[in-house]
Amino acid sequence: MLTSTLLITGGALAGGLVSGLTGFGTGLTALPIWLLALPPALASPLVIICSVTSQLQTLPSIWHAIDLRRSAPFIVGGLLGVPVGVAALPYVSPRLFEGGLGVILVTLCAMLLLNGQARLPRTHPRIALFADGLVGLGGGLLGGIAGLSGPLPTLWAGLQGWTKDERRAVFQSFNLSILAVALVSQAISGLVTAEVVSLAWQALPGTIVGSWLGRRLYHRINVVVFNRIVLLTLLAAGANMMLRVL
Repeated sequence: MLTSTLLITGGALAGGLVSGLTGFGTGLTALPIWLLALPPALASPLVIICSVTSQLQTLPSIWHAIDLRRSAPFIVGGLLGVPVGVAALPYVSPRLFEGGLGVILVTLCAMLLLNGQARLPRTHPRIALFADGLVGLGGGLLGGIAGLSGPLPTLWAGLQGWTKDERRAVFQSFNLSILAVALVSQAISGLVTAEVVSLAWQALPGTIVGSWLGRRLYHRINVVVFNRIVLLTLLAAGANMMLRVL
């Protein structure tokens, strides 16, 4: 019992810290820890509850940078992609999916870390909007299949040449929108049980403290350091996915 409590609290603290610092990553960080103590049916809704809490807690600090015209294509694409991903879930091999996504994340993040100045070429505004929507759609698909809506928009935003606040505003508003829809869907489906709520009461203090610490660190770093932290977080997550399927 004590071990389970420590794992839940420790996972929440780690997930909140990463989310507060980068604007994403609660699930990528906390889920592997929580699965040591909880079955997936409990860990999945717990991740979403803590993710939404962390996102709401840190949102005011980057509210000034949120531009709905910039975020809308990602959000619309993501909301369209979620139900498609959910429908595809029964036909997707979890091991193949996780391993493939891990390889993609490790490869892309390693390339971007080696070339820190990589940027997308300028293109027609309508083409750029369409591309943003496709990235959001891909994020929604991954979110519907495995709850991993964040990696694609996060990597894409890092190639735009935006400031760290502008970048974070895009993928945090995207993630919050997708996660909120996922939470409502799980609640309607009966997945947010009394046991999940009880676990959330255990985890939320760690999430809140971790997010507060992460947000303070975020304001102390520059855009170059922020970009490296984001890429290293995704690189570690991708490597962890690959190791889990071996």
